[in-house]
Amino acid sequence: MPLDPIFAERLRVHRRYLFDKARASARARLAALWPFGRFGPPPATPPSARTATAGATAQAVAAPAAAPGPRDAAGRPPRGPRARARARHRKAALAWDRKELATVGTPGPDIPTEERRVEPDGLPPFRVRIYRPAERDADPVPGCLALFGGAFRIGGIDYPTTDAGYRRRAADSGVAIVAVDYALAPEHRFPTQIEQAHAALEWLYAHAEGLGIRPDRIGIMGTSAGANLAAVVTLMNRERGRLPIRLQILEVPVTDLSGKHIDYAATRALGIPSLLARRELRSVARTYLRDARDARTPLASPLLARSHAELPPAVVLTAEYDPLRGDGAAYGAALREDGVEASVVRYLGVTHDTPIFTAVLPAARRWHDDVVAALRRLHEEQESGWTTSSA
Repeated sequence: MPLDPIFAERLRVHRRYLFDKARASARARLAALWPFGRFGPPPATPPSARTATAGATAQAVAAPAAAPGPRDAAGRPPRGPRARARARHRKAALAWDRKELATVGTPGPDIPTEERRVEPDGLPPFRVRIYRPAERDADPVPGCLALFGGAFRIGGIDYPTTDAGYRRRAADSGVAIVAVDYALAPEHRFPTQIEQAHAALEWLYAHAEGLGIRPDRIGIMGTSAGANLAAVVTLMNRERGRLPIRLQILEVPVTDLSGKHIDYAATRALGIPSLLARRELRSVARTYLRDARDARTPLASPLLARSHAELPPAVVLTAEYDPLRGDGAAYGAALREDGVEASVVRYLGVTHDTPIFTAVLPAARRWHDDVVAALRRLHEEQESGWTTSSA
C-alpha cells in the first residue's frame, strides 16, 4: 500500500537529514586524514531528525526526539562537547514533541495521576507515574506496566505525546497505566534499563493493592525500544520471580539488536538506501550496549532466547514502512512456535510513529482502539496460556 500522504513532506526532510548526516560523517573522516589543516569549510549542522525509536529510519518523520539532558548530583549540566550536544538535542526534542501533540496528536484527558520513586539496590533510582482511570476510592482496577520508546537514548514519561497516549489509554480501557521513567543511554548502558524495568515490575506487584491495582490482573506493554524491554522483562520474570503477568503488548518492537531481522525493504520503499538505514540502526545498538557481543544475548535480543515457552500471551503491532516490522513478525512466530498465544498485526501505509497521529490519521485511531481492546482483556477472567508453575 502506498505511504499515507500525511508522511510525504516528513519523508522528504528525513531523507535530506540522513544524507546530510552521512556527508558530514564522511567529511569528518577525511579531515582526520588531511595533513594540511581543515578539510574545506565546516559542514552545516544537519536539520534535527526524529530518532525517538530504534526504527527511526523508517519513520519518515523529521524531528528530534529526546528527553532533557541529565544533571549530576550537584545539579550541574553535562560536561564535555558530546554531553552538551545531547542536552541540546533533548531540549529541542521536548519543544518538537509539544508541537507534534498540538498539530497531529490528541490531548490526554484530565485523569488522576500520581508519582512514586523507586530505589532498587545497585541501580539508579527512577520515577513511575500511575495513570488512573478512576479515583482511588473506586474498586481496584487492572494495571499495566508501560515502557516508552526512544532508541534507549531519548524519550521519557514527560514527553507530551507519551503522557497524552498513556492518559487516553488508561481512560478508555479502565486499566491503570504504570509508566516507568527508566534511565537513558549512553549515560547508562545495558543492562541498566532492563534491570530497572524488572525492578519496576516487582515493585508494582509488591505495592499493587496499596495502589488500588489488582495484582492478579497486571500486564506489560512497550513501544519500540520499550517493547524490547517489555519482552526481556517477561523472560527475566520467567526465570526469576514467575509473577503472573497476564498479557504483553509490543508496539513496533525491536527484538534482535544483532540486526539480522531488520527488513530493509521498508526503507528502500521510502527511497532511503539500505546503507544509511543500517548505519542509523546500528548507532542505536552502539549507544545502548556495552559491547557489540551483548547483542547476541537474550537480555538484549529477546528473539534469540532458546525458548519462549510459558511467556504471557502477546499482541504485537507493526507498521508497513518500518524496518522493525521483521523483528515484530519474527518474535510473534517464535512465541507461537513455543506454544504462546500471540497475534501480529501490520498496519499498511504507515510508519514507526503512527500512534502519535491520532488527530489526522485514521490508522492511528484504529491503532489506539486495538491497544485499548487488548488492555481490556485484563478485565476478563484468567485465560489459559500462562502458568506460575516451574518449567
